[in-house]
This record gives sequence, structure tokens and C-alpha cells, in this order.
Amino acid sequence: MTPVTRALLIANIAVFLVGEMGVIPLGELALWPPGGFESQFAPWQLVTYAFLHGGFMHIFFNMLGLYMFGSEVERLFGSRFYLAYYFGCVVSAALCHLAVNAWMGAPPYPTVGASGGVYGLLLAFGVYFPHRQVLLLFPPIPLPARVFVIAFAVLELVFGITGTAAGVAHFAHLGGMIGGGLMIQYRRGGFPFRS
Repeated sequence: MTPVTRALLIANIAVFLVGEMGVIPLGELALWPPGGFESQFAPWQLVTYAFLHGGFMHIFFNMLGLYMFGSEVERLFGSRFYLAYYFGCVVSAALCHLAVNAWMGAPPYPTVGASGGVYGLLLAFGVYFPHRQVLLLFPPIPLPARVFVIAFAVLELVFGITGTAAGVAHFAHLGGMIGGGLMIQYRRGGFPFRS
């Protein structure tokens, strides 16, 4: 396992365990919507929310995705750009989630989870390793990475628009992919970053 991916896994698991013991005030680190007199939003939440998780299954699947795709992407990008890429995806996921919720007039509630960063890694894996086989868990069907990524993006868009699987930040997942796509274009020197 590559060093940044290992550090991210350890940090997420450590924060989860400390949170389960009730040692840190997680409410101040979760992502709250800004605005209003009694808003609990703070700028650091655009990053800190990604280290918090809502339960064992939540952190298990996010860390499984980080483990599956992180090291390959880190080897390709190099540790420095990989770290910037991951946190770029985390922040873009947060901004997309906040923008969509504000537009839809959703009630204020905290958001947690590394899913935005993981979805960004999933996008990078699909872009750079499109023919690599990825095995679904349920059902166990092997798919080319490109098909896997497109299917996940379409499902997240459909679930987000229809409100299916309420309580899941579908637009944060898509925001992580959008941020990842922009950073990949920047890395390649492509539009809209072409000099």
C-alpha cells in the first residue's frame, strides 16, 4: 500500500474509533450548511467532514473503496498530486452538496463521510485504467472499470434526482467526481486549463 493511502486509511479509522468513544465533538467537524443566524458552518468543515462516518458499514465501504483504488491512483499521480487530488475531490463534493441542498431548500443537517474523495478516486481509476476488471460485491459480477464508473455516476444522479436512498449525499458523490474530472483535466493540460 502506498504511503498517502495508508495515512488516509489510518486517519479515518482513528477518527472513527475516537468518535465512537465520544472523545471529540464530532458535531463541530461535520459539514453544516452555511447561512442563517444560528448556522454551525465553519470553513474547516469542508475537509474535516470527510474523516467522520455515520457507522461501521459507512466507514467500511468508504475505506474499502480507498483501499481498492487509492494505491493505484497514487502510484500514477505521485504522492503530492494524489493528496491534492483527494482533498480537491473532498472539497468539491462538499461544495456541490451544499449548493444543491441550498437550491432545493433542504433542511439543515450535518454531512459526514469520505465518499466524495473515494468517488473522485473511482473516476481517476476508470479514466486511467478503463479496461481493468472491477468485481461488484452484490452481485459478484466483473465489469470493466469504465463501465463500473459510468454505472455508479448514473445511479448517483438518478438517486439524487428522485430522492431514492434518502440520507445519502448523492450530489456529494457526484461533486467528488466533478472535482476529480477537473483536476484530471488540469493534470493533462486540457480544457479548460489549456494554456
